[in-house]
Amino acid sequence: MPVLRGAVTFSRFRAEPAKEAPSDIKRWLTRGLKAHAFEPIDRKSEEERAAGFVELENADSIDFPTSRLFYGEYALFAFRIDSIKVPAAAMKAELTKWAAAFEKENDRPPSRGEKTQFKGEIRQMLRNRATPRTAVLDVSWNLKTQQVQIWAASRKTVDEIMVALESALSVKFTGMTPADHARTEGLDEASLGPTAELIGMDLPATAVEEVSHGGA
Repeated sequence: MPVLRGAVTFSRFRAEPAKEAPSDIKRWLTRGLKAHAFEPIDRKSEEERAAGFVELENADSIDFPTSRLFYGEYALFAFRIDSIKVPAAAMKAELTKWAAAFEKENDRPPSRGEKTQFKGEIRQMLRNRATPRTAVLDVSWNLKTQQVQIWAASRKTVDEIMVALESALSVKFTGMTPADHARTEGLDEASLGPTAELIGMDLPATAVEEVSHGGA
């Protein structure tokens, strides 16, 4: 939970309404998050991934009450991604075990059709046993300045969260890092690097924790 406990890599954007600005920002944000809230993977389906918004301090809750969503001028929430995948090795092992037992009981190896049918049953059994892999990414939204920080390092993940927010709230995002401003102004990003006078000739530049993912 980087928003509340420490610093990690984040990406920063400014949000602008794609349509009219909402008259009640808190109600608008709450309704948007609820409409695109996280829903667990349906184990009876073929889906292997689920994603959506959850409360910051409870990744299993999607109620978003005012007391757990708004902190002063900030809205704090999270984006949860669950994925579940049946390992190929486990499938192969179970199928081999079943085929051996079938042949012993029926004095013949299973046919291709019988293998296909049982393969589906094995996959469902393993899906029911599997524990989803969960990632929870924090999002902070300053309701006064409309600055949004997404606490994730992966560009793909940041882009997914931005698309989800745009869909839920009808907003558009503009990047706020120096590199983003450079692109907007037509400047060479290389000119933004620290100078020798700034960092000292014998000192290497340190890593910057704010990541540029470009404007939306």
